[in-house]
Amino acid sequence: MSAKIRKNDLVIVLTGRDKGKTGIVKYIYPVINKAIVENINMVKKHQKSAPSKQKKSGIINKESLIDISNLAFFNKKNNKKEKIKFLWINNKKVRVFKSNNQII
Repeated sequence: MSAKIRKNDLVIVLTGRDKGKTGIVKYIYPVINKAIVENINMVKKHQKSAPSKQKKSGIINKESLIDISNLAFFNKKNNKKEKIKFLWINNKKVRVFKSNNQII
């Protein structure tokens, strides 16, 4: 599977309460089309203590799932969101920016 947004990509949020914020993708769930992005869509979770796993009880802040359709690839050079397309270069499929055909 060759997804446009992958793990460790810098993305920008398009809609919701975190609109305009950028973050790095930590994990992708391709079956449900959702992702976890660093410091985006933070929720408070009540956590029960688990001494065997060395977890303390209390209220913790945690990243929640966000739909991939609400994310766009972020280009650091332009400081803008970018669309991505695929090209075949030397029999290898690579991702490139649509605006300037620069390889990611």
